[in-house]
Amino acid sequence: MNITTIGIDLAKNVFQVHGVNERGQAVLKKQLKRSQVMAFFANLPPCLIGMEACGSAHHWARKLQGLGHTTRLMATQFVKPYVKSNKNDAADAEAICEAVARPNMRFVPIKNLEQQAVLALHRARHGFVKARTAQGNQIRGLLAEFGLIIPKGLVHIRTQVPAFLEDASNELPGEFRSLIHRLTQHLVELNRQVDEIGAQIGIWHRNNELSRKLTAIPGVGPLSASALTATIGDARNFSSGRQLAAWLGLVPRQSSSGGKDVLLGISKRGDSYIRMLLIHGARAVIAWARQKPESNRWLLKLMERRNCNVAAVALANKNARIVWALLAHDRQYRADYALA
Repeated sequence: MNITTIGIDLAKNVFQVHGVNERGQAVLKKQLKRSQVMAFFANLPPCLIGMEACGSAHHWARKLQGLGHTTRLMATQFVKPYVKSNKNDAADAEAICEAVARPNMRFVPIKNLEQQAVLALHRARHGFVKARTAQGNQIRGLLAEFGLIIPKGLVHIRTQVPAFLEDASNELPGEFRSLIHRLTQHLVELNRQVDEIGAQIGIWHRNNELSRKLTAIPGVGPLSASALTATIGDARNFSSGRQLAAWLGLVPRQSSSGGKDVLLGISKRGDSYIRMLLIHGARAVIAWARQKPESNRWLLKLMERRNCNVAAVALANKNARIVWALLAHDRQYRADYALA
């Protein structure tokens, strides 16, 4: 068998493999256990291997690259049109094998171990932040049932809840006081976890030259810079800054037909976490520009024509393009930079 292209349908325990030769004829249809994968591909000559960019895909891509194979990862939505019939493991593996051989297919860059580790810190911190917000809302909701209202914001919970628990005139039952104290301690623990993981991300940021370079951009802090550096990897995988902005979902979504261009809201494709960081950073720049009008005249002129939300997204788009320029061309940020 002269196998040139292989599609793998990844799973936890059972992997489906579909291989074709140089004429596109199927010569391999096999099911492998997890423990058999490495031994099987170690005995194959180097070939093109395609996989969907799903759980554990980057791990297997690195392992197979180490065996001399060429691995490609593809987004699931780009593989789905090649499924010919009902969905099953064999049909999915065949569709992956067909999709990876397309000349215009878009591939996902393979992340290294360091990139995945940093992004895992970001995901864990973001999960703790959401849990902290949910815990604070639960405490406020439970106290509201007893007529005790706390304004929005975690700082008000930290300052007012102890006073409510010590006040004997509010007629709170002892069991309820004990419950609120327990929930408050859980909130403190969540806040500690957020701070500790944030400190770990800060240490990585200070030791990474590319991440430090991005913090010179207004609206990009250590969190945004480290997440962008770890997610993008090699910026030269993108042909332009606009392509990076489109990859992050910061460009208008199109619904054009019959020669008539129709632009809608932003597409919201790609990584929603990084898009959120960029937009929140842009909001901070907008707040600063209102206090210091001379700091960003381009942004103030834009805010005169559009509302603040549109201006924030436009600034996030601009920052994404600047990030690409700094990473792809190894430049330093200059506020007065302009094309010749």
